[in-house]
Amino acid sequence: MTTQEKATESTRLDGKSALVAGGAKNLGRLVALDLARRGANVFVHYNSDATKTAADETVTEIRALGVEAAAYQGDLTTASSVTDLFDTATRDLGRLDIAINTVGKVLRKPILETTEDEYDAMFAINSKAAYFFLKEAGTHLERGGKVITIVTSLLAAYTDGYSTYAGGKSPVEHFNRAASKEFADRGISVNAIGPGPMDTPFFYPQETPERVEFHKSQAMGDQLTKIEDIAPIVTFLCTEGWWITGQTLFANGGYTTR
Repeated sequence: MTTQEKATESTRLDGKSALVAGGAKNLGRLVALDLARRGANVFVHYNSDATKTAADETVTEIRALGVEAAAYQGDLTTASSVTDLFDTATRDLGRLDIAINTVGKVLRKPILETTEDEYDAMFAINSKAAYFFLKEAGTHLERGGKVITIVTSLLAAYTDGYSTYAGGKSPVEHFNRAASKEFADRGISVNAIGPGPMDTPFFYPQETPERVEFHKSQAMGDQLTKIEDIAPIVTFLCTEGWWITGQTLFANGGYTTR
C-alpha cells in the first residue's frame, strides 16, 4: 500500500456511525454530508417543525451517497430528551462512533437589558444541552469514539453584548476537559471548535452593517468564517486528528486567540 493509499484509508469512516445534532442546515448539514462521503452512517437531529423539510432533504442526500441515514426531531434542553436522542440513534444505526453537537443559540444584548427568561434559554441550549450531550456520548459511543462540540471564538474575545452567548458556551471547555479524562480509558477523544463569526443566517440579525464590516476586518482576507472552513476540521478530528483531545481549537482566520 502506498503512502497516499494509507492516507486515504485513514480518512475513511466505513462501518462507523455518527450523530450530528443540528445536522439539518448550515454547518451541521455540511458536516453530516462530509462524514457520509467518507462512508459513515449519519443520524440527523433537528429542533423545530420549521426545519423538518431541510432535515428530510439532508437525509435524502446522505442516502444517495450509499450509506444509512435517519432524522430525529427533539428539543435538547432536557436531559431526558438527550437520552432519547442517543438511544434512538443507537437503535436505528446499530452503533455510535461519532457525536457532533452544532446546536447553539446566539443573543447580542446588553446585560442591563437581558431578562431572566433569556438567560435561562441561552444557558439551557448552550450549556445544559452540551453537558448532557457529553454525558450520553460517553455512555453510548464505542471505544475510540469522537465527540466534538461547536463553541465560539468569543471565548477568547474581550467585547460587549455577548455575555449570555459567550458565557453560555464557556462551560463547555471545562466539561470537555473533564470528559476527555473520564473517557480516555476507552480511547474517546473530546474536543471543541470555536469558529469566528460565521457567514450564516444566525449571525446577521445580531449585528449592524458597520459591525459586520468590523468583524470581517479582523480576519485574514477581510472575511467572515465560512462553514466550509470548519467542516474539514471536524472531519480531521474524526479521523487523522484522533490524538487531539481536551482542546478548544480556535478556527477563525486570526480573528482572535489566547
